[in-house]
Formats: sequence, structure tokens, C-alpha cells
Amino acid sequence: MPEKLSIDELYKVCDPNIFSFNTTEELKEVKETIGQKRAIHALDFGLSLQSIGFNIFILGEHGTGKMTTVKSFLSKKAMQEPVPLDWCYVFNFKDPDAPITISLEPGEAIIFQKDMEELIKILRVEIPKVFESKEYDKQKNKILEEAQARQKEIFAGLEQEAQEKGFSVRKTVSGLIIIPVNKKGEPLTEEEFEALDEKTKKRIDVIGKALQEKLNDVVRVIRETEKSVKERLARLEKEAALSAVGHLIDELKGKYMEHEKISFYLEDVKEDILTHLEDFKVQEEQPPSIPFMKIPKMEPTFTRYSVNVLVNNKECKGAPCIFESNPTYYNLFGRIEHKIQYGIAITDFSMIKGGSLHKANGGYIVIDALDLLRSIFAYDALKRAIRNKELKIEDVWEQYRLISTTTLKPEAIPLNVKVILVGNPILYYLLYNLDEEYRELFKVKADFDIRMEKTDETIQNYAFFVSNLCKEENLLPFSRTGVAKVVEIGSRIAEHQDKLTLKFSEIADIIREASYWASKANSGIIQGEHVLKAIEERIYRTNRIEERLREMILEGTLIVDTEGKKSGQVNGLAVIDLGDYSFGKPSRITAKTYAGKAGVVNIERETKMSGRIHEKAILIITNYLGSKYAIKKPISLSASITFEQLYDMVEGDSATCAELYALLSSIANIPLKQNIAVTGSMDQNGDVQPVGGINEKIEGFFDLCKFRGLNGSHGVIIPRRNVKNLMLKSELIDAVREGMFNIYPIDRVEEGIEILTDLPVGELKDDGTYPENTVNYLVVKRLTEITEAVKEKKEEEKEKKGKEDS
Repeated sequence: MPEKLSIDELYKVCDPNIFSFNTTEELKEVKETIGQKRAIHALDFGLSLQSIGFNIFILGEHGTGKMTTVKSFLSKKAMQEPVPLDWCYVFNFKDPDAPITISLEPGEAIIFQKDMEELIKILRVEIPKVFESKEYDKQKNKILEEAQARQKEIFAGLEQEAQEKGFSVRKTVSGLIIIPVNKKGEPLTEEEFEALDEKTKKRIDVIGKALQEKLNDVVRVIRETEKSVKERLARLEKEAALSAVGHLIDELKGKYMEHEKISFYLEDVKEDILTHLEDFKVQEEQPPSIPFMKIPKMEPTFTRYSVNVLVNNKECKGAPCIFESNPTYYNLFGRIEHKIQYGIAITDFSMIKGGSLHKANGGYIVIDALDLLRSIFAYDALKRAIRNKELKIEDVWEQYRLISTTTLKPEAIPLNVKVILVGNPILYYLLYNLDEEYRELFKVKADFDIRMEKTDETIQNYAFFVSNLCKEENLLPFSRTGVAKVVEIGSRIAEHQDKLTLKFSEIADIIREASYWASKANSGIIQGEHVLKAIEERIYRTNRIEERLREMILEGTLIVDTEGKKSGQVNGLAVIDLGDYSFGKPSRITAKTYAGKAGVVNIERETKMSGRIHEKAILIITNYLGSKYAIKKPISLSASITFEQLYDMVEGDSATCAELYALLSSIANIPLKQNIAVTGSMDQNGDVQPVGGINEKIEGFFDLCKFRGLNGSHGVIIPRRNVKNLMLKSELIDAVREGMFNIYPIDRVEEGIEILTDLPVGELKDDGTYPENTVNYLVVKRLTEITEAVKEKKEEEKEKKGKEDS
């Protein structure tokens, strides 16, 4: 029979004397990531390599410090890198629907914006002054006077000729016409014209037509003169305005002479201003067309001359590091906003808004992978932007609208950004295996571990972590015993005596809660007892379901025996994980055997309540029985195994040993102790394999036995390979110390049956039999009886059938 575990094997204590401080206040602040050397190495590699496609996916369980680490790492690296360019959009005078991008040195975009605002502000004052000047009026009047003199000269000659021939030039609604006049100079009436002889009438018609043709020629000449006057006036306006505009534009060109795009843009601005001088003139208020109704005055807009600064890196120190918490398409890539005017949605280049990728351009952006995938359009657009190395601002919903709206196609901005996705391992492997583009674009994997080796160095790092958190959040300082207890809890969460958890979010919560309970106890320092109090209170807040199940067992609703012996029944141990709390639950495993050839029947499988791993475990038991007891001759057996009063799915192989013991007990009719529970997996050779949740399983059975009353006979059988995972609660350790509870580690399944039956297993003798009064002897004996009974029954049926045939 294997020896019981000693006290030292149940819990690995952290010696407070390993620390040299009295309280964590004495420790200096150390800002470094603990225990993630592999991930840090990968992160450094991915951030330093600038080749395309070497973006990073940081994977790890929640609470392992992924985001904290990447923030700390990026902040240091980005400070050593240059500040990227500013970006802005300006109006495209040649194609208004395609705004132009301009890049400038950090901080210059906002200066350029102010320069353009100041330019337009000055021109709105100076241009009207030009048109109000005496020199301009003098030149304008000269042009007009010359035109009027020319018109008078032309009309004077025509009118004189008309008068000499008895005609006159008159203005009508339809224009200028030639009409005959009488001797008094008055137009001929119809009666006077009819009174004339035919020869005179004919002469008047001929002369009138000739004069009318000359009048038409004169009108044509006058129109050409008016057109020439307009052109001369327009030329005069431009020349006059150019005196106010030209030198200002030239000054800006000189200031931004290194930026070719700005030079071309300013030239377009000058041409547009000279073309739209009316916008700069003083607007006279027009009288309303409808009396008593005042129509709002339409002010000219100068938006087209403004500069839309998309990215301003003036205040940036080093490369930008953007952490996008809500990675929707518009938050990442920007948007083109619209405003409603007269019921119509309109937009212009000044309504283009940048996204977080614009801010991160030239630096780094960190995105939660799950949030990215949840946002429609965002993931595909991000891959397209990385692949094409350019940022496009588009209205993605345009293709889904029934009615199209006015929209823009802004010029794309070159993209140079390192994208860092953060997510859990499942998400990483799903993307890697299902998305070919993902593999080409995210080639660096930074894998965050969930635990690390427990060494003097890592224990000291735990102390630094406790100290940093206490100082950052103004918590009470920890004593050495308090830090030692936190280290022990780290081993408990890691489920290993020689390892520590890297789920620092859980450790941080325990530190905060311990500080609360220490202050509640009016203690200025957090001791080990306060840490234990925090754990106890946390369990109390979350273990309602565990207590209800235990009540049902104590009341007899759920039947679990902890005293006496029974054949074909053993107490197995399972873990129920609720997410925020997990606990062990004892369950009855029963087996029944009888003559037949059905083999071992898994009742859970027959009722479709068994998982694949559990079904595999049943097959392992069947093969073990065959290799153990049917080496020389076949055996016939029908048996059933089930978890009693279990109404959920059964999954896992941690009950394999317990199921084997129940089966052997039923076969040989050997009663098993009900005061000892069993957990452990096994292979076909009978070697016991480790299982998960070992601490919760042991504590679950211990709590039940404690409520019923410990008498020194209670205990559990566990795999020896799980001993290193033991970090049991102090109450259980005290019971073991007092001899009230026992833990038996085993390497072979045969060791467990000896503990449960107090009978030796029995070794196979040279003649192929087992010693009498051993478990194996009784099993073989019973199997032989069953086999013989099946054989006899088969012969009887054969003989009966022969008689019927004859």
C-alpha cells in the first residue's frame, strides 16, 4: 500500500525571510514586464523589422498583461524614433470631387492653415479697396467713355443719313428700328403712307431696307464694342486685383518653396480668386422681390481656400502610438461627413475627418482583434490598407443606399504603420488557419505565457509588482508575510508548487481586496492574514452554488456515501467551473456486471450524455481488462458503468481509475471503501496519469467529509504525478497534520484497489494464476464463472435447436 503524503508535499510555503524589506514601501519602482521573455523577444523583433507583412499578433490569456506590456514597450521605443509628417486636404480646383493631400513637416500643417486663413482675410479687405480706388475708377471710366464716344459716333452718322433720306432711328421694345417720317419729322401714319403714290411707296421701301441693314451692322458693331469693353473691364479688374493678390501669393510660394504641391495649389488659388472677384467685392443688399418678405442674404463662401488639417503632429514626441479601443471602420479610416441643406445632404473637402490610422501613420497602432472582427468592413479594409500601403477615406455605405448622395473621392495617403493586434490564442489560430491574407500580413507571433518558473528572482519580481501597484493606486503597503502569501496564491492559481501565475490581473485584484480588509481591520500594513481574508471573502461571495449542492448531498437528495463499504460503487471527483469560481464535486460511480457478451457498456454514451474523451476512457478500461485477464483464453462479460444522479454531459478521462475500480469491485463482488474518493486517468498499461483541478477536487471531498464529521479514515487517491500541483487550503492541511484526513498518491491502478479493498492485488504466478484471496484472483474466478455460464447456456441452446430441427 502506498504511503500517505506528508504535510510538506501538500503545500509549498514561501519563506518571508527571502525578502530583505520590512514593507513594500522600501522597494524602488521597477517598470518591467515579468516572466514574458519569449513574448518580449518577439515583440522587439516585430517592431524593429520594417519589411512588409511583419505586423504583430499578441496572443495570450486574459489578465497576462498583454496590453500593459505593449504600452510600456511602445512608449520607450517610439520616443527614439522621428516624428512623422503632418497631413492635410486642400480643394482641388480642377476636380472638386477629388481633394488633394499635402504633407508637411511636423507642426507646419496648422501654420499653413493659418497662413491661408490670413491670406483670405487680407484679400477680403484689400480687393474691395482696389475697386474703390480713384486710379481704378479713372481707368474704368476712361474705358467706358471711349466706348460711349464710339457708339455716339457710329449712331450719329447713321441718324444723319436717315434724316437726309426722310427716315428716323427709333427705340422700341424689340430694339432699334428705321421708320419713315413726314416733313414735320413725325413718323408717317398708315393713312399718310397709303395716300402716297406707288412710286414713292416703293422708294421708301427700298431706302428703308437699305437703312435697316446699315442699322443692323451698326448694332453688331456696338455689341462687339460692348463685348470688348467687358473684356477690357475684366482685364482691368484682374490687373487691379493682381496688385493686391500677386505679392501675397508669391510670399507664400517663397515660404513653402520646398513643397511642389503647395506651389501648384497656390497658383490655382490665385487663378480662382481672379476668376471669382465678385465674391470679394462689397455685396449690395438687393430689395426683396416680394414686398414685406425679407430673403436671407446669400453670403459668398470661401471654404474652398481653407486647409483641412487631418493630422497635426506638432505636440508629438517621437513616433505616435495609438491604442484604438473601438476599431470601427470610421474610427480607423476616417469619414466624410455631410450636412443637410434644403433637404439635401451635401459635403465638401472640409468635412473630411481622419481616423486613428491617420494619427498612427509613421508609428504604431494597437487594436483588439475581437473588437476589430466585430466591426463590419473594418478587418477587410485594414488588410487592404496594409497590403496597398495607402489610406483611403471612403463612404462604405454608398453601395448599399437606394439613393446616392453627393460624395468625394479624396486622394489616398501613403501608409507606413506597424499594426499590433491583441487577442486570445483561439482567435489567433482561427485567423491563421482560415485566412490566407492574415498569414501574409501578420507574420510575427508574440505569445504571452500564463505561468513562469518559481525562482528567487521571480519571487522578488512579485514583490516589485506588489510594491508598484500599491504606490500607483495608493494602497496600503505589504509586509513580508503579506507578499509571501501573494506568492503562494500565485502558485495556487498556476496549479504548480514550482511555478507562479502570470495572470497579474487576478493577483492585482487580490492585492486590492487585501488592502481593503487591512484598512477595515485598522491595520496600516497588509499582513498574510489580510490576504487570506481577501481569499475567504472572495470565495464567500461566489460559492453559493457549491453550498447548495453540498446541502443537497447532506440532506440526501444527492446520494454520496462517505462511510462503510459497497460493491460496485466508488466516489469519483469532478470539477465544476462557473467561470468566476470552480469547485470540486463528489459523484457516485456505479458498475453492474452479469453474464453475457455485451462487454462494458457506458450508459452515458447510450443516452448521448458522454463526450468523446470519456468514451475513449471507457475503451481504455475495456482494453485493460482484456490485456489483464484474457491473455490465454477469452472472457465473456456484460457490464454497465454510469455516473449516478448526473444530468449533464460527462467529459474528460479523470474518472478512469474510479470507473475501473467500480467495475472490478462489481465483477469480484469486493466491497469498496466509501470514505475514500478517487481521481486519476490511466492508460492501457495501468499507469496512472495526472488530471486537472486536483486542488479543487480534494477540497470538495474534504469539505463534505468535514460537514459529516472527520474520523481519520477519510481521504482521496490521486495520481502521484499530481503531487507537484498541490497547493491545498490551510484547513485541509491541518486535518492531515492531525491525522483526520489522508491523501494517497499512486503510480499504478493496482495500488488504488489495494487502498479501497484492504486486499492485495496479487501478482501473476508462473503457472498463470493469481494467489488466493487477492483481488486479481477473485476477478479471474468470477470472470471464469461468467464465461462458463455463457458457454453452458450456448451449448444448451445449440442442443435445443438440434432437437427442434430433428
